[in-house]
Amino acid sequence: MNLSVFKACLAPFIFLVLQCCFSCKKQGDPVQVNAMYQDRPFWQERHETFVIGTNPSANEVRRIFVDRNSNIWAATGDGIYLKPNGIPEWSKVISGENDGPAYAIAEDSASTIWLGTWNGLYKYENGVASKVDGPKGPISAICTTTHGIYVLGPNGFWINKGTGFVSEKSRLARSVRDVISDRENGLWIATDVGLYHWNEKELQHFYQTTDLISGYAKGLAFDTDQKLWVAGLGGVTIRNEDKKQSQLTVEDGLPSTYVTTVRLAPDSSMWVGTQKGVVRLRPNGTRSLLFSRRWLMDDQVNDIAFDKKGNAWIATPKGVSAIMKTKMTLAQKSAFFSDVLAKRHIRAPWIAGQAHLKIPGDTTSWEPEDDDNDGEYTGNYLAMESFRYADTKDPEAKNNAKKAFGFLTLLQEVTGTSGFFARTIIPSEWKHMHDENRTFTDREKADELVKEPRFKPVETRWHLSKDGKWLWKGDTSSDEMCGHMFGYYFYYTLVADNAEKKRIAAHVTKLVDYLMAHNLNLMDVDGTHTRWSVWSPDDLNRNPEWLPDRNQNSMEVLAFIKLAHFMTGQEKYQREYVRLIEKEHYLENMAQITSQNPAWFIYFDVMLQAYLYPILIRCETDPERLKFYKTHLEEWFTHRKGDHNPLINFIYNYTLDQKAELQNSVDFLTDTPLDLIDWPIDHRTREDIRIVRTPVLEDEQVSTLQPPSIRMTVRWDKNPWTAAGGNPEVEREPVFWLLPYWMGRYLGMISK
Repeated sequence: MNLSVFKACLAPFIFLVLQCCFSCKKQGDPVQVNAMYQDRPFWQERHETFVIGTNPSANEVRRIFVDRNSNIWAATGDGIYLKPNGIPEWSKVISGENDGPAYAIAEDSASTIWLGTWNGLYKYENGVASKVDGPKGPISAICTTTHGIYVLGPNGFWINKGTGFVSEKSRLARSVRDVISDRENGLWIATDVGLYHWNEKELQHFYQTTDLISGYAKGLAFDTDQKLWVAGLGGVTIRNEDKKQSQLTVEDGLPSTYVTTVRLAPDSSMWVGTQKGVVRLRPNGTRSLLFSRRWLMDDQVNDIAFDKKGNAWIATPKGVSAIMKTKMTLAQKSAFFSDVLAKRHIRAPWIAGQAHLKIPGDTTSWEPEDDDNDGEYTGNYLAMESFRYADTKDPEAKNNAKKAFGFLTLLQEVTGTSGFFARTIIPSEWKHMHDENRTFTDREKADELVKEPRFKPVETRWHLSKDGKWLWKGDTSSDEMCGHMFGYYFYYTLVADNAEKKRIAAHVTKLVDYLMAHNLNLMDVDGTHTRWSVWSPDDLNRNPEWLPDRNQNSMEVLAFIKLAHFMTGQEKYQREYVRLIEKEHYLENMAQITSQNPAWFIYFDVMLQAYLYPILIRCETDPERLKFYKTHLEEWFTHRKGDHNPLINFIYNYTLDQKAELQNSVDFLTDTPLDLIDWPIDHRTREDIRIVRTPVLEDEQVSTLQPPSIRMTVRWDKNPWTAAGGNPEVEREPVFWLLPYWMGRYLGMISK
């Protein structure tokens, strides 16, 4: 058979194979062979704030305007202000006896700026504002066209076609809110009594519900299809020249019934301003919302304008917000977050934690602070640097990982015990810390005991180290142990040389030996176990008060002991591990995790479970137990896919050699804002969101998962479905982003 005949015979077979492959992909096979995100530049947005003056009325911005030289103009309750291009300061344009509230700004073809104020019309030329004869203030709207300049307000309607302003005797309503050219010889005019179309021949009035959603018309803009968008009470009416074609309301994703303005952006998206933020509707049908202090000085959007770069300038009652755009790759974003991490989130001796902002929302006022979970989150940092080193072989990553491990070992050494470790440490000279030492009265103890029978009245939380350098915090929690072990596993497997492996193993076995010596509970220096670190069968299996923690804690202690056996090979750990499985039924306990009673389900436990799967599966060699763990993870993951949590996704992919949920992970990494301040965000005030009690029965949550850009700043123990919360005195450490990013890089799912 010659080559051409061979190819002809083979072609149908190849086609069938390819068809089968594509068919499998369409059916949602979780294994995506060679799934990789090619790291390319995307638009990263950031919020810049502009406070115009100390007078509150100066920051009550009614209208914002960008001239052709990219100077920014603001009509405020205190007058007209100008911010020249590239200069952060604002200056007042009209002062003296003519100073006062302003409403409108426009520019004509000769670059003259026209200003509408309380007492009339002004034109700004060569740095000077002069009052114009004719129009009588207040002037609430101005429209400049190739045919003339149109000025409107409560006292009239004036037109200038090059020879001065002449009053137009029109029966037009005086409650004018916006005006635009119809791109011929007329105007569209939004008022409180409906929409007008005016030209020199006729005046048409549209106010019926067949014309508009409601009679209150507030803003006007044409889209790229030359459809007229009318913003007003109830939503947005979209019209052609003659009639209403469609509408947008809260049912279509607007967060508020009160729509204040609408503008066409340079990228062809439509920006809809409301009293609860701004919605962007893109030509491809997708939409996004910007609201809360993370994105806006105030959620009420009064006006929107765009500069030549596509940046949005937004007028609010508390100042001007600028939504700046810049091209950025994930690698560049990683470098940005790494810089922030190094500058504000690593404190001595090498603790990765959040920063306290003495002035809420002001990162220049930052100072280090302690946190109950410093150990857990430094464990995350340890894992992050381990993946970074495994992917890049950067010696800095290895050195950082070693320093983080040194801090975690110090948490044990500083207690002066044989295996108990602290939550965190602070320099002994610090005067402020969380949960200062205190005394409980007998009445307080009784009251707390009724509310929580497992309550432990810890009066001495902070202890001075023997060398006098540190104050260390006791009552260490189970989540700290989980976070530590998570970091130790990856440091051991991805970074450590033989000498360092021995050091890690010695530390891990010290912790596990201490548990085994105290019936698998973490014994504090007061001789009793800490409030939450309980893994004993006597408690989990035989004390009804520990039933809510039985499944979770059974999984935890199996992972701790399995890791000790993996690192050392010592049979005593395997014996204890098997005893818990065969005699105390800890696998049966663990099996119930995915069907946890809703009264006891908290999202915090989800991440603790995620920490443990790599240890249980990658360190297990018994086929039956390995099958159990893998099946358990697969079932668990089906419940967690909807969270779009990149750390969970990449832990799953690492543990089972999969390539699942890549797009959701990348979407998180790209959409996460650069701003790490924990701004308060409250979805409960939105009209397009339904508040529910799922997945956590006890919490108020949103019915639809919101994108990262409008969630509270992440720590992975936080429920991503949470409806409200935040603290602007906190800047979160960016490890929550860097850890999944470097996992994706290491797994080959994100390109270098």
